[in-house]
Amino acid sequence: MRILSGIQPSGKLHIGNYFGMMKTMISHMEQAELYVFIVDLHALTSVHDRQRLAQGTIEAAADFLALGLDPDKCIFWVQSDVPEVCELTWVLSTIAPMGLLERCHSYKDKVAKGISPSHGLFSYPVLMAADILLYQAQQVPVGKDQKQHLEVARDLAQKFNNEFGETFVVPEPAIDENTATVPGLDGQKMSKSYDNTIPIFLEGKDLKKRIMAIQTDATPVEEPKNPDTCNLFQIFRLFAPPSRLAQVRDLYVNGGAAYGYLKLELLELISDYFAAARERKKELLADPAEVRRIMQKGAEKARAKAVVTLDLVRDRVGLRY
Repeated sequence: MRILSGIQPSGKLHIGNYFGMMKTMISHMEQAELYVFIVDLHALTSVHDRQRLAQGTIEAAADFLALGLDPDKCIFWVQSDVPEVCELTWVLSTIAPMGLLERCHSYKDKVAKGISPSHGLFSYPVLMAADILLYQAQQVPVGKDQKQHLEVARDLAQKFNNEFGETFVVPEPAIDENTATVPGLDGQKMSKSYDNTIPIFLEGKDLKKRIMAIQTDATPVEEPKNPDTCNLFQIFRLFAPPSRLAQVRDLYVNGGAAYGYLKLELLELISDYFAAARERKKELLADPAEVRRIMQKGAEKARAKAVVTLDLVRDRVGLRY
């Protein structure tokens, strides 16, 4: 199975990124043909700070490596290091119906949140389709919020195949219903855009401050509460062992769940969970040249795959003469 997914370096990666995509991708290393990349071209739709984007790219790569991604067991690269994706984006944009892109809710949501509307933001799904189709991905792990964009990729693959002949694999989504959307501090989807995240490698007082800021209601400790509508419980369940999770659920349902104590317990759980990875990341960032070397090697492997697809596309549409 050829599995592909990417992540934006637009800010510090958080536990929503980890459980929604990173952990899943790392788990596929042994049994899949795995493609993992840092989508810095996508990040340009919201990041216009050179230093922030460059440093974010290095950090995102180090995050994956620290969490256990083995570059020898997958293809791991930075999106912009494979320029073929830009050419394929243009070819796909010439067959992408305006109505299809106008229906994409992500563009409207981001503009509503204050991100400046731009052609890049509007055509984001076409670049995402090119990312997927260039490597003939069969399966793409996505969160519920990205499912519509994957449908765009499927539509464009089918439209291209119908117009120019069989060329692209039509990808399938892979959504883990248990972790597809991790709530943030405010109960919305955890997102860098909403500034409601718990960064993976945060520690000490900074981590405690974030966890204590998780919004909860004013229900007294002794009163029953609904764990399924509480964002604190939804985050807690990602880290707690099953036996402890059952105990805490019982406290919610029957009364006795004290939010303050549960937040302190969550602080310890998160700190312990990522302890080894935190140390590994510090080692990686101490030698950024090595991180760049790893990513360049991955880009070479990615380009070897990309040029095969792009040569076929050029021939199909008449760019070979």
